[in-house]
Amino acid sequence: MKQYRQLTSEEVLILKENSCWAEDWSRVVVADGFLPNFFHRVMFYGDIQLGTFDKQVEVSSGFTKHAGINDATLRNVTVGDNCLIEKVGNFINNYTIGADCYISNICTMETTEGATYGEGHLVSVLNEMGDGNVILFTELNSQLAAFMVKHFNDRQLKETIHRMVKEDVKLTNPERGTIGNGVKIINTKEITNTVVCDDCEISGASRLSDCTIMSSKDDSVYIGTGVICENSIISNGCSITNSVKMQDCFVGEACQITNGFTAEASIFFANSFMANGEACAAFCGPFSASHHKSSLLIGGEFSFYNAGSNTNFSNHAYKMGPLHYGTLERGTKTASGSYVLMPATIGAFSVCFGKLMHHPDTRCLPFSYLMAYGDTMYLVPGRNITTVGLYRDIKKWPKRDKRAASSRKSIINFDWLSPFTVGEIVEGKKILEALQQASGDNVSSYNYHEYVINASSLRKGIKYYDIALRIYMGAVLKRAVKGGWLGEPQSEVGKGKWNDLSGLLLPESEEQRIIDDIKDGTLETIQEVNERFREINDNFRKYQWTWSYNMILDYYGLTELTEENLKQIHSDYVKARRAWIAEIRKDAEKEYAMGDVEDDTFNNFVEQLDHEIDYEE
Repeated sequence: MKQYRQLTSEEVLILKENSCWAEDWSRVVVADGFLPNFFHRVMFYGDIQLGTFDKQVEVSSGFTKHAGINDATLRNVTVGDNCLIEKVGNFINNYTIGADCYISNICTMETTEGATYGEGHLVSVLNEMGDGNVILFTELNSQLAAFMVKHFNDRQLKETIHRMVKEDVKLTNPERGTIGNGVKIINTKEITNTVVCDDCEISGASRLSDCTIMSSKDDSVYIGTGVICENSIISNGCSITNSVKMQDCFVGEACQITNGFTAEASIFFANSFMANGEACAAFCGPFSASHHKSSLLIGGEFSFYNAGSNTNFSNHAYKMGPLHYGTLERGTKTASGSYVLMPATIGAFSVCFGKLMHHPDTRCLPFSYLMAYGDTMYLVPGRNITTVGLYRDIKKWPKRDKRAASSRKSIINFDWLSPFTVGEIVEGKKILEALQQASGDNVSSYNYHEYVINASSLRKGIKYYDIALRIYMGAVLKRAVKGGWLGEPQSEVGKGKWNDLSGLLLPESEEQRIIDDIKDGTLETIQEVNERFREINDNFRKYQWTWSYNMILDYYGLTELTEENLKQIHSDYVKARRAWIAEIRKDAEKEYAMGDVEDDTFNNFVEQLDHEIDYEE
């Protein structure tokens, strides 16, 4: 803890000569090495603690000023070493300010009674008029939020989680507002009941009230002009700019929110981008995007998703160009818990499955297009498996994770083929084969509930699903060999149904184990719950092998995996990969023939496809 001493009579005299005043000079204490010369026109009220001021502070590129305090009123404030504070129009009251900060041309910075710093607020996502189902606090991640929402109706579980969160908030909340080290706050009107962590820059904001900004040196936060943010938490690496208005929100790591976007009672997680539109009661999982003024995200759960323009959820069918965005990761969930299939280009993680909104008992077919011609709805199963868009998305999403390694709270599994998605592919293939067997081959179309599947589309769907299954099995076998777990699984964990907790793929049995362990007290803190999520993710490959081993045996009709079987599976894997790449090449050539793609773009893409053979062994 920093040591302070009383001002000397000489130091008090210098301060007075510089037009400084104190309600009680005995309550102004300073660190050894304090220099009073760099204080001008400062009024001190209450208890004041001041560090040393002996360095230059960079206020703009190439422009430095000496550390000190000028033209300010302070009440019950601690100021760290080598800060420059000037032009405070109203006052700074009840705040602790770290070292090496630059605070200039602000109006008010204050902590008032009952400050929450944005933590502990209960908001309702997916249902804006319903009871609150997610608690905002600094340790929230996409898994925990999805877990809260999914199991909202389990009263005992909900109450236990709420107790854990309240205990965490109580332990971590400061007694008064704090500004971290290396923070820059300029041209800002009001900062009330807000915690600002290290190396954050706030420039031109209108109001920050009851917020926590979790910035750090290697993953800093920028808050820009005109921003109004209330009762919210902003995570590391975020950028909130250009008159954004936000209330009762959580913004996860490396999100960008800009250009007048408004949000209320919504949560945004890793690498999401929001501009121009608005969100209300929205659960925006990793890599959610909204760009247009007419876009309203309300009462839905999204991930790897581009809201597009108005009701066009895909925005565009741009595939080989630099701005293709995926849509609908693993289904877009609505407030009622149903899923929607959307037309046009669906991205790598757009595994449309679950239930159709208007047909709650119908299972969808994964990687499919749903299109309407007049009153007829056509289903094109598996079509997106062999598109340029999917291939590009598989490659691009991991590269677009802008989070620093030290601040990746939300877990994101980038596997496009996993027990979660492949399980749906297996079921989709069975559905198509059953339709074909029931109606025969000599028909022009098949009816699947209220949807029409053309015969050619059905045959291709079976083919595409089979390609995906063989690619998956071969890839899993390669990992098992390298990981040293090839052979009969030693654990039952991984068998059965798999779930997606907003980026974390896990066996349903493990999710149920978390529920049980929270209820019986095995998991006592939020940190332990989040550690369990990380532990499950760390064991993903082993759990995946347990599921995949049985799936491979079922697919090939085997009782065990022999050396001969492994060779056959690898051969099928190579053939399937080549067939997959050939189909993607056809899709690229078709787009190129339309004249919408430049020669260099097309040639570079084809060259990338040519190198896919490097991954066969």
